[in-house]
Amino acid sequence: MTGLAAGDCVRLEFERMANLLEAAGDFRILRRLNPSWISTASHRSTPFGIFLDVETTGLDPMRDTVIELAMLPFDYTSDCDILSVGEPFARLRDPGVPIPPLVTALTGITDEMVAGASINPAEVTAFADNAAVVVAHNAQFDRPFCEKLWPIFATKPWACSFREVEWANEGFEGAKLCHLAAGHGFFFDGHRAADDCRAGVEILARKLPTSGRTGLAALLESARCPRFRVRAVKAPYVFRSLLKSKGYRWSDGNDGGTRAWFIDVEESDLEAEFSFLRREVYGRDDIHIDAQKITAWDRYSERCR
Repeated sequence: MTGLAAGDCVRLEFERMANLLEAAGDFRILRRLNPSWISTASHRSTPFGIFLDVETTGLDPMRDTVIELAMLPFDYTSDCDILSVGEPFARLRDPGVPIPPLVTALTGITDEMVAGASINPAEVTAFADNAAVVVAHNAQFDRPFCEKLWPIFATKPWACSFREVEWANEGFEGAKLCHLAAGHGFFFDGHRAADDCRAGVEILARKLPTSGRTGLAALLESARCPRFRVRAVKAPYVFRSLLKSKGYRWSDGNDGGTRAWFIDVEESDLEAEFSFLRREVYGRDDIHIDAQKITAWDRYSERCR
């Protein structure tokens, strides 16, 4: 231990004890996230993405708004190995209304912390302008909030690390960031946007247990694949349980979208979905069924509602 600081000696001893416990086979050890193994030197000759997270006053982008925005840039190779991470962008924003107590309890963000704070749209645009992809861990939530405040995000392809990686097939018990982190052997201080971004990039940088490729490789493969939104417009009410069992979701049209049951499928599954609806729901072979092509440029946007 000669030449090591006292703190380093203590950490090495803790790591030795953790390794002994793991070797016994009866213990699982979670280590605090320490992303320093990823270089912080920029390799901007390669593509770079942004992992984004927002904290908001509520769940409805029509009524609620952002109180915190964080973005973490990361460089990656053509094989989807993450090379480096850059300096994060993290800003608070005064929503102009009191922050609900439940939001403060979850995030730790108080009215006093955001009082008078704003996020400069030009600064957001400059930070995100050259990014090849925006990643969020529930892009269906984050994208509408971001597009409403910062138009740059409507011009970018998005990917969702929550929905677009087959986490269950890779052996994970859940798809929340905390579950994925635990499956990879670490934990982090969650529910602040910047912390979630750091954990998200760490998870995407690691190899998946079953396929052996990085989480980012699996994510971008899915994001690059177009989907088709099939809408069962005016489907008889009696078939609602059947549609739900097949994975359809209900849109009431209150957000300006089509009032219908809908599902997103790959192109190879499109004809089978049409046949199911005609045979099992409408009972007619001549009925027209709406299908909207959706790519990463529009996926999770309010444009696809």
